[in-house]
Amino acid sequence: MAQKAPDFNLQDQDGSYKSLKDYEGHWLVLYMYPRDDTPGCTAEACAFRDERDVIASVTKATVVGVSKDSVASHKKFADKYHLNFTLLSDPDHSTLEAYGAWGPRKFMGRDFFGTLRNTYIINPASKIVKKYFGTDPRTHAREIIKDLKRLQASA
Repeated sequence: MAQKAPDFNLQDQDGSYKSLKDYEGHWLVLYMYPRDDTPGCTAEACAFRDERDVIASVTKATVVGVSKDSVASHKKFADKYHLNFTLLSDPDHSTLEAYGAWGPRKFMGRDFFGTLRNTYIINPASKIVKKYFGTDPRTHAREIIKDLKRLQASA
């Protein structure tokens, strides 16, 4: 059974606040990523950028990225790579935690807590209908399109 998506109220790369209610009645792809302008996160963001028209027109979904980076960092990242979707800043990682996308990580032999590369497909009734954990940034956007088509056909 689909679970209710946790609400959020976060600033986007332009400083405007966005909440889950802003996407009610529409399909939403909410993807969590560790950090702006790093190799994996850039590959994933650019893949979503390149597939955005297909996602929007074929599946009628909106893509939104979330990380703990600042609004200014998101603005610079979005401008540098001509990203055509919203990036939300969650500096206190409360939304990341609410979605289960904050947890133990390991990098270069160091253990720490950080953002997990997870994605959630949220239906028009604001229910999470598909979860992805530890996604491959290079192929994830195409996987999302395939699953959105399947989910919408069965809705």
